[in-house]
Amino acid sequence: MTSIYHKSVLLNECLEGLLIRPSGIYVDVTFGGGGHTRAILDRLNENGRVIAFDQDEDALQNVPDDKRFTLVGQNFRFLKNFLRLHGAIPVHGILADLGISSHQIDRPDRGFSTRFDGPLDMRMNRNATTTAADVLNTYEPYQLKKIFSLYGEVENAGRLTQLIVNARNDQPILTIAELKEAIAGCLPRGKEFRYLAQVFQALRIEINAEMKALEELLKQSVEVLAPGGRLVVISYHSLEDRMVKNFMRSGNIEGKEEKDFYGNLIRPLEPVNRKPIVPTDEEIELNSRARSAKLRIAEKSRIAE
Repeated sequence: MTSIYHKSVLLNECLEGLLIRPSGIYVDVTFGGGGHTRAILDRLNENGRVIAFDQDEDALQNVPDDKRFTLVGQNFRFLKNFLRLHGAIPVHGILADLGISSHQIDRPDRGFSTRFDGPLDMRMNRNATTTAADVLNTYEPYQLKKIFSLYGEVENAGRLTQLIVNARNDQPILTIAELKEAIAGCLPRGKEFRYLAQVFQALRIEINAEMKALEELLKQSVEVLAPGGRLVVISYHSLEDRMVKNFMRSGNIEGKEEKDFYGNLIRPLEPVNRKPIVPTDEEIELNSRARSAKLRIAEKSRIAE
């Protein structure tokens, strides 16, 4: 079936980073439109396998007709359990294309984009119960301020929170247009789009527990990768990129380095690229989602066990 999603970001760089073995087992934890998965399948022989994860039911429309492929309709935070269920441990490579897909952004009914009006939803898994509207209308002020400050890095998080509380005291904030109207008084002149993007990012991360899911994915990746296997991650904002960089460099999300008696770093992964790989100007022009993409690659140490 034809993909309903946009072109995969940093496709060739991801394939090179995975060092694909023709008979290997690979995991695409963010299946989406299936672009990365199809490219991996093209490099596998009849004994190779791809296990993919995606909690968004829209991804079902992109499943390839290939006996070497398995789709798990769950969040990637359950990586180890489902790989064990499908007899796919250890694996030779894991690919994670984090963040939100262009398809989700372009659907007004999903509530992810500031460009449209629509319901304040933002659930990646539409079977989940909590929406952005629920957060805005039920969270205590201190909770709202915390998520805007922590996940959106909004400088005037207190002022933003107060405007939201004032507005919801009159009537619930249920749509994107209503949210924009409620917080219009704290939008910085000339930087309105960037500010709204930060607000939406904070809400999306909170609703989908993105940072906790990423932490669990990183920790489990070490447990399921074969020695010499590769972890390839594309990140899009500073919070997730920092977590990925810290984990690849030190083996924990805080970035705390531990050394052995001889002063060597103790870590399960060896970073392959010291600096993140970024898209070319040509790719950015063709794919707006690539604008802030950063690709990091690490290999599981052969003496990590």
